[in-house]
Amino acid sequence: MRDLFDVLKEKITGNNLRIVFPESMDERVLRAAGRLAEEKLLTPILIGPIEGVMDKAKELGISVEACEIYDPSNYIMTDELVASFVECRNGKATAESARSILLDENYFGTMLVHTNKADGLVSGASHSTADTVRPALQIIKTKPEVNKTSGVFIMVRDDERYVFADCAINISPDSHDLAEIAIESAKTARMFDIEPRVAMLSFSTKGSAVSPETEKVSHAVREAQAKDPSLILDGEFQFDAAFVPSVAQKKAPDSLIQGDANVFVFPSLEAGNIGYKIAQRFGNFEAVGPILQGLNRPVNDLSRGCSEEDVYKLALITAAQALHH
Repeated sequence: MRDLFDVLKEKITGNNLRIVFPESMDERVLRAAGRLAEEKLLTPILIGPIEGVMDKAKELGISVEACEIYDPSNYIMTDELVASFVECRNGKATAESARSILLDENYFGTMLVHTNKADGLVSGASHSTADTVRPALQIIKTKPEVNKTSGVFIMVRDDERYVFADCAINISPDSHDLAEIAIESAKTARMFDIEPRVAMLSFSTKGSAVSPETEKVSHAVREAQAKDPSLILDGEFQFDAAFVPSVAQKKAPDSLIQGDANVFVFPSLEAGNIGYKIAQRFGNFEAVGPILQGLNRPVNDLSRGCSEEDVYKLALITAAQALHH
């Protein structure tokens, strides 16, 4: 199987995609943006004081010639962004308050995406998840058929790749949320050339235990199947029944999924977060993400401990998501 990121590079090359980096004074971000520009994969839009960004790049020996640099305090089209921000906040912001809000790099960058001046945004190297996600939820919002955004990890080890959801956003999803997360995760899987086979996980397999927690998952299975009958999706499963053919045969002999699931939907954020970290640390999987799904335009959140390589890879993912919007 070809490397996940080679597949993404092939998809995005030549599409003139523009990705915003609000944290351009961060060395990791600047180095990743320089590489992306140099490899002609996309056009990085760096947010910050123009002189400051250029001096920092020079000091680090990075060429930012092929990048665009915008300073929120001195941007030629600020009036247009202000008017658009006031409109999308439905009376929750005046022109005056919008002007000061848009001095914040994340809000400014998100507005560039909202007004089609950019295709996506990557932030979070020096900002909290809330600082990155809040502007996206207020401005870009979720797709019409989606109530909540969710966060997936692509788990990669050699030729194996799996999707784990939701491991980043929704603490206690209800059955509607889980059905939605399953359908969105299947779309994300296809973006990475994974043909989705979705398992909805619990501590019970097909009614082997009955409690409000297991029934929440079985309701979600029925709802997701009704929403998208073409999707190969089943549950509720214990993890081994979704992943080990001999266990599936014993516990769920009539299921479409016979130990060959590749998209795993966890019943809560606790389970998802613990699950992906166990696979990462015990199983030596690389956890790529979190990748936010369900938004009208792609915005992704780095962890503050990220490396230059993480920034580079998440930018490739964000650009690939932009092609599907």
